[in-house]
Amino acid sequence: MKGIEAGNNLLLGVTGGIAAYKSVELARLFRKAGVNVRVVMTEAATRFVGPMSFQAVTGQPVRVRLFDEEHEAAMGHIELARWADHLLIAPASADFLARMAHGLGDDLLSTLCLATAAPVTVAPAMNIHMWSHPATRANLSLLTERGVQVLGPASGEQACGDTGPGRMLEAAEIVSGLMYPRKTGLFSGKRVLVTAGPTREAVDPVRFISNRSSGKMGFALAEAFAGQGAEVLLVAGPVKLDTPAGVRRIDVQSARQMHEAVFDNLQGVDVFAACAAVADYRPVSPSDQKIKKNAERMELTLVRNPDILADVAALENGPFTLGFAAETRALADNAGTKLAEKGVDMIAANLVGENLGFDVEQNALLVLWPGGEATLPVQDKKSLARELIGILAEHYQ
Repeated sequence: MKGIEAGNNLLLGVTGGIAAYKSVELARLFRKAGVNVRVVMTEAATRFVGPMSFQAVTGQPVRVRLFDEEHEAAMGHIELARWADHLLIAPASADFLARMAHGLGDDLLSTLCLATAAPVTVAPAMNIHMWSHPATRANLSLLTERGVQVLGPASGEQACGDTGPGRMLEAAEIVSGLMYPRKTGLFSGKRVLVTAGPTREAVDPVRFISNRSSGKMGFALAEAFAGQGAEVLLVAGPVKLDTPAGVRRIDVQSARQMHEAVFDNLQGVDVFAACAAVADYRPVSPSDQKIKKNAERMELTLVRNPDILADVAALENGPFTLGFAAETRALADNAGTKLAEKGVDMIAANLVGENLGFDVEQNALLVLWPGGEATLPVQDKKSLARELIGILAEHYQ
């Protein structure tokens, strides 16, 4: 997504939540950076901060109501939508994200979301339990699939007394994320596609085959690429992790869905990082009804899933391919075999098992490429991801 520059027109949408007070500082910082700012508030937002505060820092009248005779006589909401080079909604409440996801247009701000052709960014802010609710996760998934950029939220103490993810990013962080994205770094101007997490292969409507992957390494990798200037798309299996700032995300369930999502979005990709722990097999005929526990034994016939990494690596003029190998023994030998057999450019291998690899905060990697290798010692996964893409950058270039 193209960043905001001095001289651009920013439409700042403010929804109802205690974090609305931060948006006054946000408007001030954008104005200080030379951005033209106009503010649209929901009725609920005015309960937390007054329109006059925004008018004072922007020098522009603040719009609240859709049915405003003074402005709507000239189709003011369409004029605003056309004026904007970027639409930022901060804070974006759980309610407003739901209305965006389902295309409602029952107030001025939601109508602008439908009417604008400009890039849209949301900075969520809500209680930790609202943030983690499946409905909110599904709504965010819909929005990111449509190209909406999500910044945050941050973790910490909340106004309600809970602690955890849900706080709106600080104003300076949002300005930095939007005004200075992807301009410098090892992967500046490059497109990167990362897969992360497990897949679930249905046995029946309530049971599935899966694995212990938490997705933490893949998400750390996506964050590291974005931090080095890449335009990142993250295709994620079923995990409970927040989308890294500046990363677009598509959620999937099965290996075949992940394969489809990857190939639907592979055009123009420079680097493909296959960090997901994709199920090798799936039930050949999943039941459409819950299988009852009647017999003493049950046989389940499995069929191989498509090999996403090998299929990408086999493409003519395809992207640079980074694969991952999770092994329980003979790490170097098994990873070397995978490197050769799949025809990938680089393999990052790690041991898994009791307190190793899956669902832990730290990891270690053996990185292999044709004619060379490197060992990355045990460290937190975010640090590990940054070191890994440093090695990858040398060989990609």
